[in-house]
Amino acid sequence: MKRRSIAAALGVAAACLLSGCGGEPESGPAAPASAAALAVELTQVAHGPLARTVTVSGAVAAWQEMPLGVELSGLRIAEVEVEVGDAVRRGDVRRALDARTLDAELRMAEAALNEARAGVLLAKSQLDRGDALKAQKLISAADHDQLRAAMVQAEARAKTAEAQHESARLRREFATLRAPDDGVIATRSAEPGRVVMAGATLLTLIRDGRLEWRAELNEADLLDVRVGAEVEVRQRDGSMVAGRVRAVSPALDASTRTGTVHADLPEPGRLRAGMFAEGRIRVGEGDALSVPVSAVVRRDGYAYVFTLKDKRRVERRRVELGRIDGERIEVRSGLQAGERVVSRGGAFLSDGDLVRLSDGG
Repeated sequence: MKRRSIAAALGVAAACLLSGCGGEPESGPAAPASAAALAVELTQVAHGPLARTVTVSGAVAAWQEMPLGVELSGLRIAEVEVEVGDAVRRGDVRRALDARTLDAELRMAEAALNEARAGVLLAKSQLDRGDALKAQKLISAADHDQLRAAMVQAEARAKTAEAQHESARLRREFATLRAPDDGVIATRSAEPGRVVMAGATLLTLIRDGRLEWRAELNEADLLDVRVGAEVEVRQRDGSMVAGRVRAVSPALDASTRTGTVHADLPEPGRLRAGMFAEGRIRVGEGDALSVPVSAVVRRDGYAYVFTLKDKRRVERRRVELGRIDGERIEVRSGLQAGERVVSRGGAFLSDGDLVRLSDGG
């Protein structure tokens, strides 16, 4: 009897467990909402001043590139004292030619000049004596005129010798190529032993080492750009180099309808002449709706942000974007001022997801 009572009690307990002891059936335990929610940061859609910029690609080039050569032909390069990338100062000797022939010509010109000057001294002395004799009426007027003519001829020969000496000296100086200004050597096209020709470019110098960024803008954007406007040029690693517009083309190219903007790059960083780089030109400022760039999520070729629909859930909202100003980006449509959007963590969200604030809110 005791065993039957125990078995009956176990059966009643099992039935009670299976039926919920007469209570309503449950669909299962409900998990806390915060357990599946993703932690995010929120910010408000702001309405305020936002910089207007023009984004365009352009070439990095030398501010002024000076071709250096010599004015002599048929001389051999004796030595080269510069390498590409070297910084030079005004007047530094950068290349010297074999000038032995020019040295000989200069010595000959110096000798001829000394001889001519001696002839002037002799003619002057003879004329002085002739003046004294004429005063005493010891020589005729014709003889005195010959002495005066000899003096004039000697002075003329001296002036000719001086000009020839100056020409020889200049030719000798042309045999040494000097830097006309401070700068950085960009190219070198000649080596020792090569015979040079007049006018041939042997070196190119980037004056003052200054680089600039040159961008072609259409007529609508070009009219908004002013001299002195701020410019940012992107380097290969994504960092930005600051610059400033120094000149805006006064005319457009008739075929492309574009004009050139020249922007100085005082600190070019890793940019080099000949590179192609993207840049932003600041053309003004105006009021606009904006959100942090980090709030924008791009999927399937469209831009979205996640807005807080209620206290815990988000709604995915498609937006149309505009210009970028630093860490903020313009929103042209899809949002209203004051709405709260996810600024951090949106990349992991889907429409309707539960969220919790990272600060515990």
